[in-house]
Amino acid sequence: MNTAKRLITDHYRSLLIALLLGMGLFRFETAHAQLSEQWLGVWTGTMYIYRQKALTDSVPVRLTIAKTNQPDVLTWKTEYQSTTRPMTKDYTLRVSDASKGVFITDEGEGTLLTDYQFGSKLYSVFEVNGILLTATYELRGNELIFEVTSGKKLTNPTNGVSSYSVDNLQRVVYRKVQ
Repeated sequence: MNTAKRLITDHYRSLLIALLLGMGLFRFETAHAQLSEQWLGVWTGTMYIYRQKALTDSVPVRLTIAKTNQPDVLTWKTEYQSTTRPMTKDYTLRVSDASKGVFITDEGEGTLLTDYQFGSKLYSVFEVNGILLTATYELRGNELIFEVTSGKKLTNPTNGVSSYSVDNLQRVVYRKVQ
């Protein structure tokens, strides 16, 4: 391996180690897995759908986050208000491990996704049929920002590092209406 490639590989390896150490050192932010009352309510926005950086579609979206009669379980209902193909995703979000900031999104029919809370942001990473997806929700003042990206593994790993494309992006900036 030439010197330039070795330096780049060492640089990325160092970044990965620093990231992993940082996650351990800053774990105190997730000491109590609990979404604040600010998350609750009805939110509306427009989902913008991109493929290869090009905007391909947009659809009005309504998100309802509400308490249920079960402790530590929230309703997480997303309504895609398309005129041609309306759709509702009626999920729940429940605390899985409060001490670690871990939640479970129950999509129904046995599909469970693990979410991790760091501060005012939820992260979820999962794979469907070889496609890697990352999803985040971030509460910023009066806005709730949702993003999901997807892509495939690019090439064979070099030095234990795999790269993934980011081919698609869906993004909504929700604003609370109730």
